[in-house]
Parts: sequence; structure tokens; C-alpha cells
Amino acid sequence: MREEEIKPDKKIDIRGLVCPYTFVKAKLAIEDMEIGQVLEILVDYPEAIKNIPKSMQDHGQTVLEISKKDDRNWVILVRKEKE
Repeated sequence: MREEEIKPDKKIDIRGLVCPYTFVKAKLAIEDMEIGQVLEILVDYPEAIKNIPKSMQDHGQTVLEISKKDDRNWVILVRKEKE
């Protein structure tokens, strides 16, 4: 159990999309945000659970959490660290 609940500043639902579209949508969403803000990404594509966090880290962002909501859906929380 987490000590504090992370409140996302923006949420995107990209269920139904596959890579590379999942990362493209996530990257576009985080580009519109301010540094320090948190993006919540809802995905259902198994590859995206690995690819989005890796790509976000490669671009200098911080992956705060990856959590399974149910059998098909995952939530990825990313904090914007740089433009």
C-alpha cells in the first residue's frame, strides 16, 4: 500500500492502440504538460507496459508507477522532468 496517493495532472486512455502508437500518444500528451506534472496512461496492450516506461525514461522522464488494474488494463504514471 502506498503512503500517498499520486494525483495525476492529466490522464489519457490509449487502450486499443498498439506500439508504436501507444508511445506516440503518450509522448504527445506529456509534451503539452508542465515540468513536475504527472501523466496517467491507461493501456491494455502488453508490449506497451514495457515499451512506454523504457521510452519515457530514455527521454528523461520519471516513471513513478506501473500497476495492474485488472486482467487486461494497466496504469502507468509518469512525471515530466524535462522538455
